[in-house]
This record gives sequence, C-alpha cells and structure tokens, in this order.
Amino acid sequence: MSVRVLALVGSLRAGSHNRQLAQAAVKHAPEGVEVVLFDSLGEVPFYNEDIDVEGAVPAGAAALREVAGQADAFLLFSPEYNGTIPAVLKNAIDWLSRPYGAGALVGKPAAVVGTAFGQFGGVWAQDETRKAVGIAGGAVLADAKFSIPGSVTRFAELHPQDDAEVAEQLPAILTQLATATAVAA
Repeated sequence: MSVRVLALVGSLRAGSHNRQLAQAAVKHAPEGVEVVLFDSLGEVPFYNEDIDVEGAVPAGAAALREVAGQADAFLLFSPEYNGTIPAVLKNAIDWLSRPYGAGALVGKPAAVVGTAFGQFGGVWAQDETRKAVGIAGGAVLADAKFSIPGSVTRFAELHPQDDAEVAEQLPAILTQLATATAVAA
C-alpha cells in the first residue's frame, strides 16, 4: 500500500527554493510513498465563511479540498515572510480546517519543513505553521523538522534535489509520515 503525501508550498514564486525543495521531496520519496505537489494555491481565494457554502465552494478551494481528502498525510513547505507564516499557506490551512471538526487535516499526520534566506532557515514561520495545522486538527509530527538557512546562497547554483543533506533528510521525514499514517490507520 502506498502512502499519499500532499505537499503544500507557502510561496507562489516560480523560482521559489521551497517549491524546489518540494520537487526534491517528490524525487527522493522512499518506496511506498507518493508525494503529490498541489501547485494551485494561488487560485484559492482567501477564506471567507460567506463563500464556504456547500455546493458553491470556489473552484480553487474545492480542488484543494478534493486533493487533500485523498491524502494520507501532509508535508508543508514554509518560507518565512516577516517572521511568520506566508498568507497563502495559512489560507490553505484555513480552507482545510473546515467544516469544523471534519476538515481534510483532521487526524492526519503532518510535518513542516522549509528554507529561508535568514540564518535560522525560517524556523519561526515553520513553528507557526505547525501551530496552525495542529489547531486545525492535523496530527503534527513535532520531531519531524528540517530548516535550511541561507537559501539564496546555498541554492544559487544547486537545486535542492542535488543537495546531499536534502536527499538524506526529506526521505527520513517522509518515512516518519508514512509510519505515522500506518499507526493512525
């Protein structure tokens, strides 16, 4: 049985190092783990309970919920914007937290990783992301962490998929997610 992990990236920029990190997760996924990268967070409107109406949910949000509903686990990639979680990632969590108590995140294992230009690799944003996912009902793996500092220089000429530390750490985190999924089942 294959474990399906949904990857959500908190940057919309085409050349985002976090997007590249998510691509590396797809490439380095261990056997039995399929990483699905949802690449349309920019099409999901800001969460508004007035538009979250059964049968009339905006297409972008409906697509996110559909793919999230098919996921066994989540791997979120968060850069750090002004010391906190990017709005696009927080918005995805908000949509996936509804309907209250029965959203797509509820009870499913989740991990948060990422890279940022600063010396700590975006740990503040990643901690805030873990907090939001946990409050939304996700089973956050507290010890599944990977923060890569200095992204602009570290990945200036090297794609994250070709980085030895990335090739070692991402499969380990994906294995943790797969193990947590089996335990939760």
